[in-house]
Amino acid sequence: MVARIYQPAKTAMSSGTAGTRQWVLDFEAAEAKRIDPLMGWQGSGDTQGQVRLKFADKDSAVEYARRHGIPHQVIEPKSRAANIRARGYGDNFAHDRKGAWTH
Repeated sequence: MVARIYQPAKTAMSSGTAGTRQWVLDFEAAEAKRIDPLMGWQGSGDTQGQVRLKFADKDSAVEYARRHGIPHQVIEPKSRAANIRARGYGDNFAHDRKGAWTH
């Protein structure tokens, strides 16, 4: 079972970057989920799918995987450019705007 080491992306519901600076080690699913015939819930016998370890940096996560003999794959994060305007959000409502404000 291969572990993935990655830096999580920010959620689509938030503009903040909280929780995206740490690194996560989690395991790929060893078996497919199946539906319980009585209750209709999904489940599997794979307990490693519930494990999610968080680390302060990539080197700590890789060292942990090597120390415990866990085969791992490191997924490097894709950087994105910051969206910074000269005057910021207040520029949307400035009295000295050059153009008409539209949506």
